[in-house]
Amino acid sequence: MSNQLFSVTKSKCISCYACVRVCPVKAIEVPEISDKANIIKDRCIGCGHCLNVCPTDAIKYLSHIKDTIELLNSDNKVAAIVAPSISGEFPDITDYRKFVKMIKSLGFDYVNEVSFGVDLVAAKYKELFENSKGKYYISANCPAIVELVEKFHPELLPNLAPIISPMIATCKIVKEKYGSDTKVVYIGPCIANKEEIKKYKHEYKVDTVLTFTELRKLFNQYNIKESNLEFSEFDKPFGNKGSLYPISNGIIQAAGINENLLTGNATTVRGRNSCLDAAKQFEIASNSINKHFNMFYCEGCLMGPGTSPRGERFIRRSRVIEYANKRLKNFNNEEWELAKEDFTSKIDFNTTFTENDQRIQEPSDETISEILGSIDKLENKNTDSGCGACGYDSCQHFAIAVAKGLAKTEMCHTYANKNRQQYINTLKATNEKLTRIQLKLKESEQQALNQKRVSEEAHDLISTMLEKLTAGVLLVDKDLKIIKSNNSFISLLGEEALEINEVIPGLTGADLKTLLPHSFYNLFSYVIKNNQDILNRDVPYNNGLLNISVFPIKKGNIVGAIVRDMHAPDVRREEVINRVTEVIDKNLEMVQKIGFLLGEGASETEQMLNSIIKSYK
Repeated sequence: MSNQLFSVTKSKCISCYACVRVCPVKAIEVPEISDKANIIKDRCIGCGHCLNVCPTDAIKYLSHIKDTIELLNSDNKVAAIVAPSISGEFPDITDYRKFVKMIKSLGFDYVNEVSFGVDLVAAKYKELFENSKGKYYISANCPAIVELVEKFHPELLPNLAPIISPMIATCKIVKEKYGSDTKVVYIGPCIANKEEIKKYKHEYKVDTVLTFTELRKLFNQYNIKESNLEFSEFDKPFGNKGSLYPISNGIIQAAGINENLLTGNATTVRGRNSCLDAAKQFEIASNSINKHFNMFYCEGCLMGPGTSPRGERFIRRSRVIEYANKRLKNFNNEEWELAKEDFTSKIDFNTTFTENDQRIQEPSDETISEILGSIDKLENKNTDSGCGACGYDSCQHFAIAVAKGLAKTEMCHTYANKNRQQYINTLKATNEKLTRIQLKLKESEQQALNQKRVSEEAHDLISTMLEKLTAGVLLVDKDLKIIKSNNSFISLLGEEALEINEVIPGLTGADLKTLLPHSFYNLFSYVIKNNQDILNRDVPYNNGLLNISVFPIKKGNIVGAIVRDMHAPDVRREEVINRVTEVIDKNLEMVQKIGFLLGEGASETEQMLNSIIKSYK
């Protein structure tokens, strides 16, 4: 995984947009070129809500397991500072002292409570709130709230309490006690702390952050079980009412800040929607509200995204209170006061915040109208209407997100369904048309197969007939290459042609010019060029005489020929008969003509003689 706090495994993403719907600052985009969600690192505030709503476990957060193992295997002293939320997260561990021993079994040299750091930070908040002189503050304990202000309400930075978080305070306590070279691992319920630690260096530096779910993985990896271990106590100093920190107003009670509705000057805000609304209202009317805001993005740290999913808030809350009561039952208040005074004098609790404005300029009304028109939602402009399935509060907000490049029109389910239905109808009509075409193609294919079969049968029949003929038969293309010839023709050419025929049946592709003399193949050239028959032409060949008839079959491309050996007995007998018959026919025709002429002369003579006799008588 990259150094990004949250990332999406594209292969697991099913484009349900659940993460888009839950993201409070719309740091999750669906690019135009893709239908997969993408987390925009710079806009993300680390709240982790997307992690818990993803149905396919496609969203992952930055793991520090490997880095922590490397620290534990190094020569450095390593301290674990543990958030008091353990009491709500680990009900399966019957005694917190077993829990401490399990952590030490991983290789940690020290295990300290963050609740003591909470006590010190809480005191600073009480001091700040009581001396604010009409200025109202927002607590800076929750890293997601700090990111929200820095990125999306930078005007509120002067109102963000300039006090380090309990995690950083506890880190400084540990380094003050064990040495500045001590490595520190924070174990808690929050994922955003992994991003928070990047802001601090040197004496403020927390090296890695393990969520409770990551800690469970380490226990399983090293087969560490409560039943195999003895008790072990937290390293001092112990926390006091800081143990109530997992509950949203726990730090207020730890500090003794007045929350009385009539006389108090602080109020606690918890949960996604409440925090978003509170930030907006504080920005425009803090002097009307007249309260300091103690804000936690989650429903208290006991419900942080780094805890086991589907936890029951009120059951966890009860466990936190029970744990605090148990810890305070025999609490040494005097020792705690001395430790508090000692470390308060040694530690600087001040911090600053940096503006990181991630707000995108609002699009023009024309652009919004154009987008709403493209999804048939123009009537919803300037209204709060909309189904919310896209992840935005209204069609207007969705159109703004599209204009900003954070969403695409296909995320509108009603628009997508309408297009999908139109597509289905079009596809159905196309399928019906294709079905009809397929039927016609099958019919045509069957006809073609029938024609092919008839053609093959005719071809076989013709080939058989050609081979039965005693005369040579030949087909030649325009380049005088043989297309087909029968055995009688090949036999006329002699032994060399018969040998070639064994390699190339029918002499297919052979050049006629290499097989026959010029006087022979020139007849083919003439017929191809002039498209006229040459019939019964006698051509001398190899001390013999061939009779050839050449005729066009395909104009300018293919010609055929019939070749007969005039010295062959059957051909000679046939030819003699044909030619004698031809001579007899010509003689008979001449005799008939002579007889006709003689007949006419005899008739005239007879008439003349009869006339003379008659006159004489």
